[in-house]
Amino acid sequence: MRECGGIVSRAGMPGLLYNRPMPNQQPRVPNVRGTREFATSPGAVVAYVIDEQERLLLFKHPRRTHWEVISGALEAEETVWQAALREVAEEAGPGLQVQPLGALHTATFRFDDNNHYMLSLSLLLAARGGAAVAGDDMAGSEVRWFTFDELDDPGLPLLAPTDQPWLRRRALQLYRLWQAEPVPLAELQRPIDFFGDVIR
Repeated sequence: MRECGGIVSRAGMPGLLYNRPMPNQQPRVPNVRGTREFATSPGAVVAYVIDEQERLLLFKHPRRTHWEVISGALEAEETVWQAALREVAEEAGPGLQVQPLGALHTATFRFDDNNHYMLSLSLLLAARGGAAVAGDDMAGSEVRWFTFDELDDPGLPLLAPTDQPWLRRRALQLYRLWQAEPVPLAELQRPIDFFGDVIR
């Protein structure tokens, strides 16, 4: 591990940056039996939407200087994929039809002084029809589909985590692998019972 101006990076993880250790302000929630406690973290979904021409959907908000993918916080009692589909409709308009493909990447980042360990959940979706327009959450934004060659232009300002070349390459590679045989949404977000009722 090496330190670079207040940011710690780890060798072997290209493009990933890790903040210094921070005070733990995460609420803790016990299990039903009171035998364990779990630290809780807020979460945000980051939706990489790629179309049949292998272009990535990006927005540039009028108050920002960088292009960004669709993203937003999970709401109460919402699954990861419910959050992603809601954010797509809110930011890219209800007319854009998308198909969830799978999870792309996860990371932890500091959002502010009250949220030190926020989870970033990058998800991959295929555009299947309809038009992308600036929805209510991105009113006034520029909307554009970028080829991956265009995204490699060092002069193109991209908001994290889309600014990481390795993550963009992974998105395209997984799109090519998954889009031909997508897993149904019901399976992607099917509740998983790891331990059964015995341990609980």
